[in-house]
Amino acid sequence: MPAERDGQGRLGPGGSADFASTPSQKADAANTIETELQPNTKKAAEYADEATNTAVKTFADWDTAAGLKKVSDTWDRQVKVLMGRLASEKGSLRGASGIFARNDIATGDAFKAIARHSKLNEL
Repeated sequence: MPAERDGQGRLGPGGSADFASTPSQKADAANTIETELQPNTKKAAEYADEATNTAVKTFADWDTAAGLKKVSDTWDRQVKVLMGRLASEKGSLRGASGIFARNDIATGDAFKAIARHSKLNEL
């Protein structure tokens, strides 16, 4: 594949020189999970729990109460899984930016070390 210039004039292999998302986009997504998705999911779960608990009490002497309780327990487990997934995704988004930055710095440092010790410098 022929070399192409990226958006900043640097040469590189064919195709885009950019990742699918920038570190700031990853940070924004992680912040959205933390400030919107996690709190709103928790509020929705609590609201559903309150409404279901009221219904279970209302139908205490009916089989409906047992069914509602079973549904509520299932809902609570699913919410717990979702909250764990959101936390994991948030952490992954925040960690990915750091990993890419550290890899870029390490690669750059390795090339600088090679260039300092290259016999080509003597030509």
